[in-house]
Amino acid sequence: MTVTSKEQPELATQFPAPRLRMTGSERFNRLDMKVSPYLYVAPFFIIFGLTGLFPMLYTAFISVHEWHLIKGNQGFVGFENFSSVLGQPNFWKSLGNTFSIFVLSSIPQLIAAVLIAAALDANLRAKTFWRLGVLMPYVVTPVAVSLIFGKLFADQSGLVNALLAVVNQNPVGWHVDPLAAHFAIATMVNFRWTGYNTLIILAAMQAIPRDLYEAAIIDGASRVRRFFFVTIPMIRPTLIFMVLTSTIGGLQIFDEPKTFDSSGRGGPDQQWMTLTMYLHDMGWGATRDFGRAAAIAWLLFLIVIALAAVNYLIVRLISSEEPGANKRRNTRRTKEVSA
Repeated sequence: MTVTSKEQPELATQFPAPRLRMTGSERFNRLDMKVSPYLYVAPFFIIFGLTGLFPMLYTAFISVHEWHLIKGNQGFVGFENFSSVLGQPNFWKSLGNTFSIFVLSSIPQLIAAVLIAAALDANLRAKTFWRLGVLMPYVVTPVAVSLIFGKLFADQSGLVNALLAVVNQNPVGWHVDPLAAHFAIATMVNFRWTGYNTLIILAAMQAIPRDLYEAAIIDGASRVRRFFFVTIPMIRPTLIFMVLTSTIGGLQIFDEPKTFDSSGRGGPDQQWMTLTMYLHDMGWGATRDFGRAAAIAWLLFLIVIALAAVNYLIVRLISSEEPGANKRRNTRRTKEVSA
């Protein structure tokens, strides 16, 4: 007896298929597949909540209160701490010093990292030795770096001023002139972080398909043109990442200017006091005003967020213009071929 297709739904309703019971191991496996992804990512969110989110929210709570290190909470004051900080000349001076050191360190640092990474990406002998040598300054502690560079940039008996005297140049007051102090501190920052950025950029360069370089060589492109028209476009996402991280780290610089001299106050006239040093001095210095220190911390946070947003918008603008540019380029080539 054959069952037609019209009779199959009727039979299915009259004789439903028996439901199989799930065993305990099958239930556990199904539950494990649903819960395991959340358990794997839970430690990150727990640690971030304890060490990142909670301190940030608690700092926001302190910033709107009159809070002293010894006296504790003295009551709600609203945005009075923010207005008081914005009215201090030292805040604007420290902000200017921070941006000056940031520009003098980040731009040369990234340029040097790209060039060194390009050299290490070539066929060099003892590649491991050179890569380890590039990374060694990053391992050195900031205090040791400050001691070394403090001797190099000493005003009276520094090695840099001694070399300037050899070429009949006047000595530089590294601890007096603000621009000279910013340059010396930026040199310390570049010494420590160039190798770290180099290895990240080198990893991006090694991920570039070698077929692109072979095609460029066949087309007759020189090494310089291959670098600018193949390497740089292919590592653009990594460069954007390095710019963003350098911006965040450069605005939070503390160790190098703090240990640039023995006083740790940013110079006799605060020539190289950064925003984080001003925050530290406000919270743990003579005033011990935690409310204003928290307000400075939140102002710094907002500045970092604003610069990150500007970087994002610039990158998005560049990315949105690229397809149109490629389309116009392809259209022009098509017209040239058809002509």
